[in-house]
Amino acid sequence: MGFSGRKTLSFFLIFVLVYLYGASSQEAGPAGPRKPFFERLRRLEEQFRRFQEATLTHLQGVASNHNVSWNVDVRFRSLAEESQAVALALNRSQAAVQGDLAHLRAWMRKIERRSRKADSRLQALDLALSKKSELRARERKGQKDALRDVLARLSHLVHSQGARLAALEGRLLVANLGTAAPSPAQPERLGPSSLKLQRGRQALRATPEPSSAPQDSAAQPQGTRGPPASGGHQASDGATAALRDPPRPAWTPQRPGERCSGGPVLVFPNASTENVVSLSPGFLTALRALSFCSWVRTASGHLGTLLSYATEDNDNKLVLHGRDSLKPGSIHFVIGDPAFRELPLQLLLDGQWHHVCVLWTSTQGRYWLHVDRRLVATGSHFREGYEIPPGGSLVLGQEQDRVAGGFDSSEAFVGSMSGLAIWDRVLVPGEVTSLATGRELPTGAILTLANATRVGGFVQRADCTCLELCP
Repeated sequence: MGFSGRKTLSFFLIFVLVYLYGASSQEAGPAGPRKPFFERLRRLEEQFRRFQEATLTHLQGVASNHNVSWNVDVRFRSLAEESQAVALALNRSQAAVQGDLAHLRAWMRKIERRSRKADSRLQALDLALSKKSELRARERKGQKDALRDVLARLSHLVHSQGARLAALEGRLLVANLGTAAPSPAQPERLGPSSLKLQRGRQALRATPEPSSAPQDSAAQPQGTRGPPASGGHQASDGATAALRDPPRPAWTPQRPGERCSGGPVLVFPNASTENVVSLSPGFLTALRALSFCSWVRTASGHLGTLLSYATEDNDNKLVLHGRDSLKPGSIHFVIGDPAFRELPLQLLLDGQWHHVCVLWTSTQGRYWLHVDRRLVATGSHFREGYEIPPGGSLVLGQEQDRVAGGFDSSEAFVGSMSGLAIWDRVLVPGEVTSLATGRELPTGAILTLANATRVGGFVQRADCTCLELCP
């Protein structure tokens, strides 16, 4: 009943004791009149009833206060449960926000890494442009010096011829002294010196101007020689013919009795980041020369990534991708990022099959690009003396931002590949022609599509008797 009930009971007992003591003292007093016993008992009962009513009222008040305190406890418990639920929801929201922040930080790191790559590539491009400008300036200076020497020799020749002409005129004046001066209508007397002067002028006009073509050529080949071939074949003739001849179809049906370029065909249907083909075991030894050849048909407005080779210290050791190219249809040929060359592959954007060969050697850093048997780009001093290290990850269709990962859908290749092969040497033009005409594969290939150990995502593998029959 609580502390209030005990207090009321104690008060009631004290009241009863006081009342009994007063009653007994009245009976014992000699002076007062004695009241009847029943009247006093009635009064005592009436007082006890009133006290009982008061006690009951007080007990009811205590009970109501107890109900109020119990309701307060229940309210406090409900408030505590609600606060726990709010704290739990707050913790979940905080965890979700932290996850979003971590994802955002990862994207920021990736964007910073790509911006650093872009900056390094721009620096490499600026360095290459400055080297080309210096080379052109030296070539112009050499041309000016050579032209100055030719002009000096011609001036000396003209002066000597003028002196001889003056001597001849003096002799003629002495021989014809006293006669009339020669008429201007007699040019035969001045014939020998005039003839020599005319020959000097013709020699000046016929002096060839030295070529000012740069060492590297991409969109407009300048006839630079290709890799040495048996029989003294020069790649410059092929480059000149490529500029003169009209474009021919990339793939023509084979005549009866000839074999089509068979083998597996890899179809990359969309730009999913899961559409990746891994080649294993990769490069087992360091490469100082490289030949990459493949039949390619693209289905989008840009080329995407054909090949990506990444190691732990550099995720762009060897890359052929077209996302960051400045011109549509061009592709970046990267060896040891940030060094790269931009190669023209606009012919590949027509949705037809084309044969592509990219060749490179560390000797003088020379490289060549063949499309459909024709040399369309060549250059030198690209990663001269460099070695592509072994032990990395080699994939097709995506560009790696880390070893075997970090893929981006905007860098994906959408289209088909067939007949892909890689050599650790530079193919000669006859071997490139054999590949582009569907003949046998040159010996020594270190990797082909038979080394495709993982075909991921939606990539499909098909076998076609002829490429024009492939889906």
